[in-house]
Amino acid sequence: MEDTLPCSYSPLPNGPPTIEGPLDKRRPRKKATLIIFSGLLLLLLLALFVAITVGDYRNSHNVHENENDEALLATSEPSSVSIPSEPVHSVSRGVSVGVSEKSNRVFADHNAISYPWNNSMLSWQRTSFHFQPEKNWMNDPNGPMFYKGWYHFFYQYNPNGAVWGDIVWGHAVSTDLIHWLHLPLAMVADQWYDINGVWTGSATVLPNGEVVMLYTGSTNESVQVQNLAYPANLSDPLLINWVKYSDNPVLLPPPGINKNDFRDPTTAWYTSDGKWKFAIGSRVNTTGITLVYHTKDFKSYERLDGLLHSVPDTGMWECVDFYPVSKTAGKGLDTSITGPGVKHVMKTSLDNDRQDYYALGIYDEKTDTWVPDNPNIGIGIRYDYGIFYASKTFYDEQKERRVLWGWIGESDSEFADMKKGWASVQGIPRTVLLDTKTGSNLLQWPVEEVDSLRLSGKEFDKVEVKAGSVVPLDIVSATQLDIVAEFELDKEALERTAQSNVEFSCGNSQGAAQRGALGPFGLLVLADESLSEQTPVYFYIAKGTDGNLTTFFCVDQSRSSEATDVNKQIHGGFVPVLKDEKLSVRLLVDHSIVESFVQGGRTCITSRIYPTKAIYGAARLFLFNNATEATVTTSLKIWQMNSAFIHPFRAK
Repeated sequence: MEDTLPCSYSPLPNGPPTIEGPLDKRRPRKKATLIIFSGLLLLLLLALFVAITVGDYRNSHNVHENENDEALLATSEPSSVSIPSEPVHSVSRGVSVGVSEKSNRVFADHNAISYPWNNSMLSWQRTSFHFQPEKNWMNDPNGPMFYKGWYHFFYQYNPNGAVWGDIVWGHAVSTDLIHWLHLPLAMVADQWYDINGVWTGSATVLPNGEVVMLYTGSTNESVQVQNLAYPANLSDPLLINWVKYSDNPVLLPPPGINKNDFRDPTTAWYTSDGKWKFAIGSRVNTTGITLVYHTKDFKSYERLDGLLHSVPDTGMWECVDFYPVSKTAGKGLDTSITGPGVKHVMKTSLDNDRQDYYALGIYDEKTDTWVPDNPNIGIGIRYDYGIFYASKTFYDEQKERRVLWGWIGESDSEFADMKKGWASVQGIPRTVLLDTKTGSNLLQWPVEEVDSLRLSGKEFDKVEVKAGSVVPLDIVSATQLDIVAEFELDKEALERTAQSNVEFSCGNSQGAAQRGALGPFGLLVLADESLSEQTPVYFYIAKGTDGNLTTFFCVDQSRSSEATDVNKQIHGGFVPVLKDEKLSVRLLVDHSIVESFVQGGRTCITSRIYPTKAIYGAARLFLFNNATEATVTTSLKIWQMNSAFIHPFRAK
């Protein structure tokens, strides 16, 4: 190792923590004890009285519904409801120990009121075919790989509660990336070099079948170091038991790097000089950087000169990923592939805004440099415009594809998370390919295995949706759906629409209520019959002064819930649409998650939605067109989706 760790091992105390400071050891007087007891009893009786009174008020006034409300269309103002409750107090988590904010901070500076969630509402939020543990908190995907017929998925997990903290590695296996078996925890925080957290890492499968896992540990003095682990028994296809290397840590923060800015090693790639290389995210002041190391045995390492890439004013780079994509073949590539027919993806998760970004470029393994195709964008293409972070890919040798995992966090209050007993899910695994038609972006698409969950289907052919109208779609249920839709605008409307400056953006708009000549139009998902709750997913087209069309795709959550303690932002961005292409979208609706894949996956948006009325049998699906001039013709295929089998593994 090239550095020495600026701290020493100190054993963990066996007993409770010691409280430092002066203590009053005098025995309390009986009179004082009686006064304290009487006061507590009075407060208890008062709290009981208030609870009964508020409960009677809610029952008699039916605060969840208003029978006099008129139907609210996409042009309506966001609904609100007055409910006596308590302010939401958001607690910052993660930042103090040098990792990204792991709690929802939307309400930190607002007097948001906690909504009186009941068990029925909270139970509905749990997904049916997205991966999540049985209970408690989950965040970053770790070390995904395919090994001896099984897909292995590890993840950041708190076994002790529904908020971030006490992080260890959960472990699950699958034969199809859809149905999962929960295995025992893979790695726990039990050594001085990871006692404050077994954080994010990556798996590398060597040509001889050995598996090495590099991961970041937070030491007993909160220094971020890199550690090595490996399976205890390679003949076990489930890889249930893991061993930590006896000489951990194998890497320490190099000179000039802050002890809290050195984490998340990538999968290693093999180079022509007979060495394995991998990258680690960091920063220097406000410049995000990727450090590169090489090794022959994964025990001794050397840092290479220079940086793989850096971008000023992007802050700390977390969960860096670096992998090749083919410029010609419609399949994934092993992480070690290089050559003239290959581009390399540089991806990072930005600590500054908790979003995932990537760029395409050319990697030269001899000089260890990566040059972006478009230097002007830095690292600025979004994987996903919604809630999607800390993503990681792996090469699936069984099906010759690159598979992407991403963490979908919560956007409700921690109060609600603790009440339901769990927080966060993982996105449906996605295949990743270069978009050979544009050459400038990736295509992300749900893995083909998700199609096996499709049950009964229904088609709607060329449904005409006139400007300013809403059309209900007659389907059995709208809680678990796979929707494929195509939209065509009236060509006469496209030609006669006046030119205008293209200054539209999803986030700064009024959502689906902002009417233009050519949009918005799309679907209302997780809506109730009266449309008092609705989530529009939609296209918006602007016509520039040059006559060219610019297409945006957005998800408007401003009317998604009557709850007061959930995020109701508007997400979305630009969508490349080529000449003669129809506008298309695929939606995976799974209770509180909606994943949108637009134009074959050129743009993606993942949304967390927390309705209070549009749940269970009350959830509905509508087409809508809020444009002022254009009629839209829509064709759809809609499948009801089965639930995935995600249960604990039962050894025989």
